[in-house]
Amino acid sequence: MTEAVRAPSGPYADPPPMTVIEAGSTADDRGFRALWTHRDLFYMLAVRDVKLRYQHTAVGAAWALIQPLLIMLVLTIFATAVGVHVGNIPYPLYVMGGLVPWTYFTHAFTSTTNSLVSHSGIIQKIYFPRLIIPLAATVAGSIDFLVAGLLLPFFMVAYGVRPTLTLFAIPAFVVMALAAAFALGLWLAVLNVRYRDVVNALPFFTQLLFFATPIAYSSERIPEPWRTIVGLNPMVGVVDGFRWALLGARATALHMSTLVSVGSIIALLIGGLWYFRRHEPAFADEI
Repeated sequence: MTEAVRAPSGPYADPPPMTVIEAGSTADDRGFRALWTHRDLFYMLAVRDVKLRYQHTAVGAAWALIQPLLIMLVLTIFATAVGVHVGNIPYPLYVMGGLVPWTYFTHAFTSTTNSLVSHSGIIQKIYFPRLIIPLAATVAGSIDFLVAGLLLPFFMVAYGVRPTLTLFAIPAFVVMALAAAFALGLWLAVLNVRYRDVVNALPFFTQLLFFATPIAYSSERIPEPWRTIVGLNPMVGVVDGFRWALLGARATALHMSTLVSVGSIIALLIGGLWYFRRHEPAFADEI
């Protein structure tokens, strides 16, 4: 592509300067170096997602508190009625320890799945590494996690539960939740570009994943080898690990299912990045 600048007229005028813009390699345009180059765009999109989420709402970010509280209340009533036991940890605190990472995952996963379609206008007009869009959607959801996490100290103080040294492992399981939402969201974001049925199936899929994740019940109630098989659900390791880090081994113990979940997240992430890069050149045409 050549951009010409008008030169002074006359027979002895110098030739006009020319700026030649050459296409870079595909690896440079879509690699991780390009993500760092466009980090300002990533920040702008993440902030925009946060603002749009709470725009024109009456309570704003308090929804991140209201949602897990209401779900905890419903589950506690149900557990009391049917006699669900989770050891020596108060059931509301036990459930809240699983709902905090789950609430983040649900929002981040849903936002990541819809991210490409919701940004169709910018995708069709300019070029930039498309991976920035789902990544910004995933990271923007961490605001919900930080807000919902404020509930946990109050519940622990109210029930007289003291934290242990395992508390320092919480960041590792937060990263696992982020990676799980991003990995699953990448797959469905690409499919959503091609098949809009994904939007209709997403609530049903998320609901199934909720019941397959040990939030309202303890994974220790699942006998082997089913417990390890259930660990293929990436959120099993996240919820069990987060609860273990928050409440210690008296709430739950880490089993092989946690390692299976870690492997599942890594496999989903590697496969999702490959699948995304393979279909990325056609996004502008298919969206």
